[in-house]
Amino acid sequence: MNEDLDGVLELRVEQLRRESDGVLSVTLADPEGGALPAWAPGAHIDLEFPGMVRQYSLCGDPADRFTYKVAVLREEASRGGSAHIHEVLRPGDLVEVGGPRNHFALVPAPRYLFVGGGIGITPLLPMLAGAEAEGVAWTLVYGGRSRATMGFLDDLARHGTKVRVVPEDESGRLDLDALLAETPAGTAIYTCGPGGLLDALAERCAALGRSDDLHLERFQAKTFDIDPSDEHAFDVVCGRSGLTVEVPADRSILSSLEEAGIGVPWACQDGICGSCEVKILDGAADHRDSLLTPAQQESGQTLMVCVSRALGDRLVLDL
Repeated sequence: MNEDLDGVLELRVEQLRRESDGVLSVTLADPEGGALPAWAPGAHIDLEFPGMVRQYSLCGDPADRFTYKVAVLREEASRGGSAHIHEVLRPGDLVEVGGPRNHFALVPAPRYLFVGGGIGITPLLPMLAGAEAEGVAWTLVYGGRSRATMGFLDDLARHGTKVRVVPEDESGRLDLDALLAETPAGTAIYTCGPGGLLDALAERCAALGRSDDLHLERFQAKTFDIDPSDEHAFDVVCGRSGLTVEVPADRSILSSLEEAGIGVPWACQDGICGSCEVKILDGAADHRDSLLTPAQQESGQTLMVCVSRALGDRLVLDL
């Protein structure tokens, strides 16, 4: 984790709890018992382990200012984060925590549809409580491989018919077409889960002219079909300092800036956490992040310097 990243805390693991087959929740607290930075539904934190930083959605109670709670799936193809949490992390361990940050905030709406896939249920849990507290109508459709692999079912049962549990081994995959057909226009649709689910829901919403209703969060970066021979070098002009930094075709803006001595906060370097978002003062960006919505990318106001590039030969950034 970049040492320039704001809000890095050293927290203690208070509890590890098995939420389902393959899902472990982690509760963190200040070793001195102090209050933690406030957060709202949709926020995530960064956890730093030896040689890696990973992002996890907060799934506890935003009103609890003394603990953070995340839940982590044990992935067979783990890049190290989930394996470390399931196999190494233990109560009493100290962990560096960055954030919280929120690029998945719950916007006011007349009603909500929440669609969770597997571990993607985690950021939606505080949203349910938020919608309930506001007295807004909501429905959750929660899909997974089987009930045994789906966490928090006991907690969700108290909501009764507002929650629809769809285990694939019992009911097949989520019928997105039927789900959208029964969802009134103007409903804010929040979804998190596997990339295939998010892509399918985005495609269907676009076809129905409902892209503005959709809000999604990805746990893994999107893949971009980019021919390396099409990459080009460009200059980044730092608007505040006046310094110009050349970004080679095979280097990121972030690494080029750091080599020039210009520090930018970062955590994931995959374009999914939002910590390296920088304001664009002039020029057009080639957006390659998995966080900004198409409308936000089209507005040209910001970019993620860890993965995005310039369309032309020059970008002026607020640095």
